[in-house]
Amino acid sequence: MIPDVGLKHQRIAAILAREIRSGSVGHGVQLPGEVELAKRFAVSRNTVRSALAVLSEDGLITTRTGKGSFVLFDGRPLDDRLGWTHALAEQGVETQVRVLALTLEQDHELAERLALDSPDVVVVQRVRMIVGGEAISIERSCLPAVESLRDLPERGLENDSIAATLRRAGFHLDHCEQRLWGRPLDPEEAALLGRPEGTWFLHTRRTSWTADDRFAEQLDSLLDPRHFELSLTYSEAGR
Repeated sequence: MIPDVGLKHQRIAAILAREIRSGSVGHGVQLPGEVELAKRFAVSRNTVRSALAVLSEDGLITTRTGKGSFVLFDGRPLDDRLGWTHALAEQGVETQVRVLALTLEQDHELAERLALDSPDVVVVQRVRMIVGGEAISIERSCLPAVESLRDLPERGLENDSIAATLRRAGFHLDHCEQRLWGRPLDPEEAALLGRPEGTWFLHTRRTSWTADDRFAEQLDSLLDPRHFELSLTYSEAGR
């Protein structure tokens, strides 16, 4: 029975959300029916219905009239140090990317913030899609416009991979810092992703350096929270 702490439907929603986010209940799986869930949690069907509504509002499930509730969330902890394509493939998710722009630009704010010698950067803008499915991210990478990378707008990426391009140029990523926040999509972003304007997405900014502290990449990604999650691990020893 659900402990009498807070609203029962919120407690049920929290338990089911934890099971979904942990992968115990996978993407596309149909949840047990209202009657079965009511028996499991020893509550009324109305309480179960309210809990499912919370999960639906959070984008974790979709409810189909006459069929039941199905899991939408397929987020997994991802190690993206070798690039999103590699990280997603490791989890069995096949994606493809479309390059929107590959240009040589100047970013004075980035140069000042990271104390770079030059504001010149190569900018790669891409949209990522699940093969046969929807767009799930927009990515903007700023790379140092050094001699080995400066002509990328003319010759293109190595095997369509930024990670491979950086390695070929002698930039082997060693350490990074990453920030994450949420924000609504602007009209241009919404159009590219096929979402309503104002839809909330995760915005991550990962800045990477080589072992000898050379700036290698700043990657800004807008990520569909139904397909990505942030996983943090803390150790008491590190406190």
